[in-house]
Amino acid sequence: MRIQMQHGFIRLSPFCFEYLMPLCSTKFHKLSTNCSPGMESKEVCHHLVAMPFPGRGHINPMMNLCKLLASRRRSDLLITFVITEEWLGYIGSEPKPEIVQFRTIANVIPPERLKAVDFPGFYEAVMTEMESPFEQLLDQLQPPATAIIGDIEVRWAMGVGNRRNIPVAAFWTMSASFFSMLYHLEVAAKSQSSPPKDLLEKVDSIPGISNSRVPELRTLFQKNDLRVLELALECIAQVPKAQYLLFTSLYELEIQAMDSLKQTFTFPVYPIGPAIPYLELQQNSSSADYMEWLDNQPKGSVLYISLGSFLSVSSTQMDEILAGLEAASIRYLWIARAEALRLNQSGGCKKGMVLPWCDQLKVLSHSSVGGFWSHCGWNSTLEASFAGVPMLTFPLFLDQDANSKQIVEEWRTGCKIDIHLKQETEITREEVAQIVGKFMDSESKAGQQMRKRARELGDICNAAVAEGGLSVTNLDAFIDGISQPV
Repeated sequence: MRIQMQHGFIRLSPFCFEYLMPLCSTKFHKLSTNCSPGMESKEVCHHLVAMPFPGRGHINPMMNLCKLLASRRRSDLLITFVITEEWLGYIGSEPKPEIVQFRTIANVIPPERLKAVDFPGFYEAVMTEMESPFEQLLDQLQPPATAIIGDIEVRWAMGVGNRRNIPVAAFWTMSASFFSMLYHLEVAAKSQSSPPKDLLEKVDSIPGISNSRVPELRTLFQKNDLRVLELALECIAQVPKAQYLLFTSLYELEIQAMDSLKQTFTFPVYPIGPAIPYLELQQNSSSADYMEWLDNQPKGSVLYISLGSFLSVSSTQMDEILAGLEAASIRYLWIARAEALRLNQSGGCKKGMVLPWCDQLKVLSHSSVGGFWSHCGWNSTLEASFAGVPMLTFPLFLDQDANSKQIVEEWRTGCKIDIHLKQETEITREEVAQIVGKFMDSESKAGQQMRKRARELGDICNAAVAEGGLSVTNLDAFIDGISQPV
């Protein structure tokens, strides 16, 4: 499947990399009736049920949140992480805290439809076909659920919790700024009885949104599937029914948006991020070949490249990128997913490595990495910010343009490849060589300033997750809140 954009072609990479994983084990993980191993049954148990949207960019931050909750060492807390059957085989064997346990519900899309389904169809199926199996699972849980963390994009989590008198924390996996834009657009469209797309064509300002961001919303509706955006707004419309709102971001990254949202909602708004696997950085360093290769490169000399696992550029564009990297004599570590084997077989990889996967945060935190060419997915944006690495932004989909704007214009920790100027053509190898050469020049005045600001942002992120930091304080406040009797 190919999707044509203004800047050329981008390809929908195989769903096995993101949303529609091949079917794996369907076994169930049984829950103990106690909260944690060795706990007496008479003790009070706070049973938190986490329901992520079944996609890599949602499951990872939800699991990271659960690990952060577990790190607060509350022995009376049990977390049930709910995933579809196909996802169990992919993450079921990954290390996790003892208080985090898996339960599964049926696959959203039947196996015979896996290859034929498109993303809008899958997105809608999550909102229409998962609610009943989730409720059936809740009926089976022992001890009963006392709180739910529901991904906003499953849409129905707030309604389920309200019907059962179970408090729900709405969980958003993109930036608070992007959420605020969509929320206020949805409110304005509802108040004027106008479809959001029509509203954007008629007005230059929307209450709650900076006038400078209205053009961003117009671009969003021009570049993306209208049905997906309509469904996303339907999900966001459910948020006022929640009892908490959790962001994977941190307050210090988005102060204006966070303050505005705290005033908008009557319930607690908690930025607890970055919800990335930073706790795992404390573990022993990896012995993977790519980490050993990074150990042998000069400080700040490597450009790390990852353009996401859902949408990616065409094979032709990848060939041009590889040729441009080589022409610029830039050391690089490139995560190219399914294209990695083909690019390696082409014989063009001389100065770097092209791999299907790596431990991204550990790579970004390595001293030899001096820049990150990214599609600007929010999880990647948070990891780069935490690691203090400047970004070369290449937005492709949904919230990524808004994230790029934050990186380049607000934080000033990166620069953008302006793909909108490319119209129907792709970026040539000559342009790639020029762009990456300039971006990786750490001796230029602009390069030094950008890297200085990136390091300062990294310090801010690290301070937020240190003991006594605001994100940790918010995490504890949330635990205290859900521990109160309903």
